[in-house]
Amino acid sequence: MKRANQIDGIAGWVGTFCAWTCVAVLLTAAIAGGCSSAVSTGPRTADDGKQTASDAAGTTAPAGKAANVTAGSSSEGPVKEVPRLLDLGAGKCIPCKMMAPILEELKTDYAGVFDVEFIDVWKQPEQAEKYGVETIPTQIFFDATGKEVFRHVGFFSKEEILAKWKEVGVERKERKERKDV
Repeated sequence: MKRANQIDGIAGWVGTFCAWTCVAVLLTAAIAGGCSSAVSTGPRTADDGKQTASDAAGTTAPAGKAANVTAGSSSEGPVKEVPRLLDLGAGKCIPCKMMAPILEELKTDYAGVFDVEFIDVWKQPEQAEKYGVETIPTQIFFDATGKEVFRHVGFFSKEEILAKWKEVGVERKERKERKDV
């Protein structure tokens, strides 16, 4: 009887340990790599079969159906086309929540340099299909003409985002102090 109690105690401890380990692994994966089960859109194909810059780099997810979205014109005259960062995620996804303040800061600090847009694919699943997104968060960088130039899946820090913009030739020009003599 004593031996059976010892085995039950060990089995209970092992079960608890395994459960907590599983939780830790899942949380780590969700934070580091995104919410992989968040979006299921079926097989993806590229519009033209061409390789994008992100595919060539080999460090990001393959490009899906990227829309060429350009700015229109208003009654006040043509609107200046600027590059755009599109973040596709969800309001309840942990890495997406971590990115929300970063995106808001970039939207404010870099207005006129590049646009920042967030789409909640749990509320608008057709957008996930439109952009070929299977895992969230996914960030898609578009140049001023609307062409996709880079794609990243998972959490992306402010520093990494700005470094990527700089790599593709987009950065804010700092104003120099003017000295009147």
